[in-house]
Amino acid sequence: MTADRPIRYARVALDLPAAQLGASWFDYALDAASTPGIEPGCWVLVPWGNGRRVGLVVGLAHDSEVDPAKIRPLIGLLPGAPRAPESWLRLVRFAADYYHRGLGEVALPAVPKLLRTPPAPKARGSVFDRARIRFGDRAGSRPGSAPDAGALPASPEPNEAQRAALAELESLEGFAVALVHGVTGSGKTEVYLRWLATVLARDPAAQVLLLVPEIALTPQLAAQVAARFPGEPMAVLHSDLPDGDRAADWLAAAEGRARVVIGTRLAVLAPMPGLAAIVVDEEHDPSYKQQEGVRYSARDLAIVAASQRGLPIVLGSATPSLETWLAVRRGRYRRLALPERIGGAALPRLQVLDLRGKTLRHDLAPAAVEAIGEAIGRGEQALVFINRRGYAPVLSCDQCGWLSRCADCSAYRVMHRLSASAAAGRQTAAARGSTGAPNDGPPARGASRYRLVCHHCGAEQPVPRACPECGNIDLKGLGQGTQRLEEGLAELFPGARIARLDRDVASRRGAARQVLDAAHAGEVDILVGTQMLAKGHDFRRLSLVVAVDCDGGLYAADYRAPERLFATLMQVSGRAGRDARASRVLLQTRFPEHPLFGYLERHDYEGFADAQLAERREVGLPPWRFQALLRAEAAGQAQALAFLADARAAGQAVLDEAGERGAGQASPAVTLLDPVPMAMSRLAGRERAQLLVESDSRPALHRFLAAWLPRLRELPGNARWALDVDPAEI
Repeated sequence: MTADRPIRYARVALDLPAAQLGASWFDYALDAASTPGIEPGCWVLVPWGNGRRVGLVVGLAHDSEVDPAKIRPLIGLLPGAPRAPESWLRLVRFAADYYHRGLGEVALPAVPKLLRTPPAPKARGSVFDRARIRFGDRAGSRPGSAPDAGALPASPEPNEAQRAALAELESLEGFAVALVHGVTGSGKTEVYLRWLATVLARDPAAQVLLLVPEIALTPQLAAQVAARFPGEPMAVLHSDLPDGDRAADWLAAAEGRARVVIGTRLAVLAPMPGLAAIVVDEEHDPSYKQQEGVRYSARDLAIVAASQRGLPIVLGSATPSLETWLAVRRGRYRRLALPERIGGAALPRLQVLDLRGKTLRHDLAPAAVEAIGEAIGRGEQALVFINRRGYAPVLSCDQCGWLSRCADCSAYRVMHRLSASAAAGRQTAAARGSTGAPNDGPPARGASRYRLVCHHCGAEQPVPRACPECGNIDLKGLGQGTQRLEEGLAELFPGARIARLDRDVASRRGAARQVLDAAHAGEVDILVGTQMLAKGHDFRRLSLVVAVDCDGGLYAADYRAPERLFATLMQVSGRAGRDARASRVLLQTRFPEHPLFGYLERHDYEGFADAQLAERREVGLPPWRFQALLRAEAAGQAQALAFLADARAAGQAVLDEAGERGAGQASPAVTLLDPVPMAMSRLAGRERAQLLVESDSRPALHRFLAAWLPRLRELPGNARWALDVDPAEI
């Protein structure tokens, strides 16, 4: 900076839709006297409209393209906020560029809400200072902090495969990606923890990051880490934490005070100045892909962060994603195999149960009912898996064919059973006139204990007293959900201790932990649940798994459905037989000849993955090709499709012009498909459609997207739109 060219403006990123506004940052005037110390990475307060916003300084400038008379002065630094490290800014910039979003759209949502809320004008003290105190108080009360060394659990002695994997990991220098590919129960977590222990021991300022796909998996892992690393400050980051706890732990990670950070996908965007190693457990899980806002993949960003900072990253799975498996086959990732279970335990024996021609009891085949009875008779546990929550997927009228369709979505409202206390509370509220329409009185035959809930838009209503179309009072729930299956198992096995774990249970704070603790303590005979039970849990007495409905993903429209079904069934199968006792897995299906079940019975992930890769290569699908999806929603389907038709025309013009300018080498590599309604065409009263863009070249795809987006902002119409790079669902 020279005397005649002073820095006059700060470029501030805000959490605003840059794709629609056409700006990734906004210029604010600096006054050296009133706003000293402003640098890139500073969190600042700026005026916006009649209020104030928190923003991130991403650059400084001598001049601005905006009329100086229209530029407002920056208010000042956000009190108590630490400066964002350059390493984090690089990751945020990459994410913004790769997913074609604004810097503020990536950076601001990554910060806990409590820390990015503008303080009141006369606020006393800093929320950041309170968060620092809170973390110190919580760290001292966590399990495993300054305990008696003699009380620590002894870590199990690694077997030969684990020792070989550890030797490989400890030899890694600089950026490297290693896949710990171990069968369920092979001790992957033990390998992670031993490796991270060496990383932490080498450098007192080092930090390590462990990512898990589900919130329900964090307590178990946190307890293991606390026991293994006593006295090491640990932060836990996920969306279900109280605001104060999340703010305290995020700030401890950002300031390097937390040496171990455990979290779900949002934790990948936590600033960690001392980051030295990353683990992504269950790396195949689709939960790592954000489905709202900036649709980023936490696994992919973790790999980018490791590459940018020159550090090793471990991906772990029994069923790696096909993207990861292809990288292994091409030699880009190292594969560290753990082919056997620890402690002499054998893999469970998988058996396919053909449901054709069978008389089922509560959707269970006779052989499954018999096996459950035998397991609990021996004092062992059984897990009954069904990936549908609620009581029944749909309510129907046999007389006229009415179904409980959602008025706002192209889906059915699912029948849910309320707890007795919840039902009583709703009846009391209704009696006071606070809920329901005047004619919503208590439905017949005890139906006041049930509600119809849309799992997509959240709308709910009482179960009608009679069919809305014909007046028939004999309405029936079709199909099974976890609640109905739980009820049926109680009828089949009176006296058995049954516990359910699904999203409904987990929505009550602490309830999931209670269920899991009871199961681990041997206080549960039969576990019923969804995919929340399928991964990461080590139930030592569980000897039987019954998968009730295995057919949903066999013939689904999404080409990823078989991959996900295989992973889910192999993962849930892996809950059985974690100790030395014999174990079984029963897979109920009406398509027993499907090749997928053959691979499952043989525990043959490699054969399945290679076959899937061959199929996808033949038809030109990821991971062989690269995709982006433009989604649009409007009041009517015609409007959404019309916007996408204009978008397609604009995209074709981009490709044609690229060819005219002599850059035609990129245009043949990009394909624009025709707009079509989405599989769920109506959501929350809005009609939705999509346009798929494909390319054999990732750089060509991104060059096209960068040129296409400015034209999308200029298109007429009232459609809302969003771009999804590397979409996980089509």
